[in-house]
Amino acid sequence: MSEKKIIEIQTDLDGNPKKETDAEVAAMAMEDPQNKSEKTDQVKVDDPMKDLEAQLEAKEQEAKENYDRLLRVSAEFENYKKRTSRELEEFRKYANQSLIKELLSVVDNLELAMNSTNGHKTIDQGLLQGLDMTHTEILKVFEKFNVKPIEAKGQIFDPTFHEAVMQEETDEFDENTVINELQKGYLIHDRLLRPSMVVVARASEKKDK
Repeated sequence: MSEKKIIEIQTDLDGNPKKETDAEVAAMAMEDPQNKSEKTDQVKVDDPMKDLEAQLEAKEQEAKENYDRLLRVSAEFENYKKRTSRELEEFRKYANQSLIKELLSVVDNLELAMNSTNGHKTIDQGLLQGLDMTHTEILKVFEKFNVKPIEAKGQIFDPTFHEAVMQEETDEFDENTVINELQKGYLIHDRLLRPSMVVVARASEKKDK
């Protein structure tokens, strides 16, 4: 019964028995069912390995992206620290600017009082000494907070630091030179606190002619 079935399967299209070549017969004889099983197992083992490799590659890519993100965040944080430090230093330098600016009028009045009493013998010398001591102490406070007066008289007029109140014709100074200071100007560190109010020289008409 089995032989008849094999014969029926191994026929060609015309119904004639299909003859197998010697090579095919030898290959069929040498084929071992155990070899087939080992090949199947090998295919089954290869698939999990490929999955593991794909997962490993994905994790490596994710780790690289996380590392790049960490570098960016670290750089941004360092920039933030530097910017905050600069702003804090700037605040400390100029924190007392408003208060010192209000004290400038006090210094102006003290200097005006001392200058107006010079040469008057009837003025109480103790009062003059008190005014001078007060003036000196305020200037020490100014120096402590890096507040310095602007040198104006005899300098070339600079609109950055000087405010021209008037011009005066003169032959003693070059044109555009500060010949008198009506009110002192001050700097706090490198920032202008108040400009100097000055009188600027102007060439006389005779000299121009």
